[in-house]
Amino acid sequence: MTGLAQFVSFVQSHRQEMLTQTYQHIWITSIALLIAIIIGVTIGMLLTRYQQFSRPALGFVNVIQTIPSVALLGFLLPFFGIGVTPAIIALFLYALLPIVRNTYTGIAGVDKAIVEAAKGLGMSGRQILRKVELPLAMPIIFAGIRTAMVINIGVATLCALIAAGGLGEYIFRGIAVNNVNMILAGAVPASLLAIILDAILSIIQKHIQKIGKYVLIGVGAACLLLIGYQLSTLFFSAKDTQLFAGFNSEFMEREDGYRGLTKAYDFTIETREMDIGLMYAALHNKKVDVISGFSTDGRIRAYNLRVLEDDKHYFPPYFAAPLVRQKTLDRFPAISDALGMLDGKISEDQMMQMNYAVDQKKEGSREVARAFLKQAGFKVVPKKEGAADIIIGSKNFSENLILAEIFAAVIEANTTLTTGMKLGFGGTKLLMDAIKTGGIDVYPEYTGTGLLVLLQPEKPVIDSLIADKQKVYDYVKKLSKEQYRLVWLRPLGFNNTTALMMRNAEAEELKIVTITDLSTYINTHQDK
Repeated sequence: MTGLAQFVSFVQSHRQEMLTQTYQHIWITSIALLIAIIIGVTIGMLLTRYQQFSRPALGFVNVIQTIPSVALLGFLLPFFGIGVTPAIIALFLYALLPIVRNTYTGIAGVDKAIVEAAKGLGMSGRQILRKVELPLAMPIIFAGIRTAMVINIGVATLCALIAAGGLGEYIFRGIAVNNVNMILAGAVPASLLAIILDAILSIIQKHIQKIGKYVLIGVGAACLLLIGYQLSTLFFSAKDTQLFAGFNSEFMEREDGYRGLTKAYDFTIETREMDIGLMYAALHNKKVDVISGFSTDGRIRAYNLRVLEDDKHYFPPYFAAPLVRQKTLDRFPAISDALGMLDGKISEDQMMQMNYAVDQKKEGSREVARAFLKQAGFKVVPKKEGAADIIIGSKNFSENLILAEIFAAVIEANTTLTTGMKLGFGGTKLLMDAIKTGGIDVYPEYTGTGLLVLLQPEKPVIDSLIADKQKVYDYVKKLSKEQYRLVWLRPLGFNNTTALMMRNAEAEELKIVTITDLSTYINTHQDK
């Protein structure tokens, strides 16, 4: 099957979800744009009357435009939490500059002779603004609105990181699992949406002076209908017994993730996709009720969370170990001995404490890694300068970052080699591709991930291995070397399995201890 045929097949099988995401994308973009039009045009008009404030005001909205969108979303999270609220605020701020600037420029650029003639006819300031300046400036103002709309459609894809929905969900899922069709399923509709809406607005802009009033009324009415529909949906669908789950993009698509979990335990739950770093805070702040977390995460204790027992043994053992290229070991065999010193040296409790130090106490991953090594009796030397002999990679969560720093410190303290870092890969498959192609030499991986993501054996093979951690390790060690010339060194000692978690108080109230209990509750109290 050709690439195009595969993409078409993917779209056909996921069309309902794509339609939902497209609606969410239009919804958050439209609301933010409507607010930006109301406030931006007002500010632009006021600046033409109070010229002394025009330079600082335009400078301020210009500065907002230069802030990276991910950084702006991150800044808003502590104040507004996750979901559509911070997304709409961020999109509103990004839309302000072109609307304010074009409104100010359009009105200020109206021919002074025309304004003086209007005054001579006895018009008041308001009449001049409403009947002369605004109609003449409308094409320029509308051009600013067009620009703001296109900007917002693009930026709105990033809002999927904070559980606001939209077409960005497919983009980030695709990046996480290295699925081009999935990336295109989000990127293509977003691009088409921008192109189509821009084309429609360009036609309207040509006739805006004649129909401007009706266009603004129509846009406002459409946005109000969207708001009303969204609010009514939330109102009528919300139930006291409804549970919501917060999952990251990779978990939504992995073989050992949400899809397989719902089949194994026979339930479905309303999901909100979000960045992996936001899940715990979202659960703690009651934005969601269930998350897919990691059993060694320090926030389990900090937030008083309950890890649900995987009573059907769906999740395989995830013992952490260094994964190294065979070519790298052939060239630098000392790496094996150095990293072998970590064999069984990190317990679940120690890893949890290190994760807590980074996630809650906001300590640096390098400092935490080196402090652990010193406490455990390892030799630690200052970071070596110079060109890197070994490139160490990591995933984009605290534990993997800490382990990468531990690997670097141990290698540099016990060999003559220098290390470089490529940290925070956005998805497991991207990192695996990087080590297979030589982009990195070593990174911390988990045996369960190696089994289900790297090797992907048939289900009977998985079923025969999954309950025995040693069998899983032996299998991935043997097959990884044979198929990809990748070597699993000895495990570090702890098992960081994937787990479903709830707030302890809520789990206690609902009498949920196992994932089967969760499934029973959902199927009893909620509509599928």
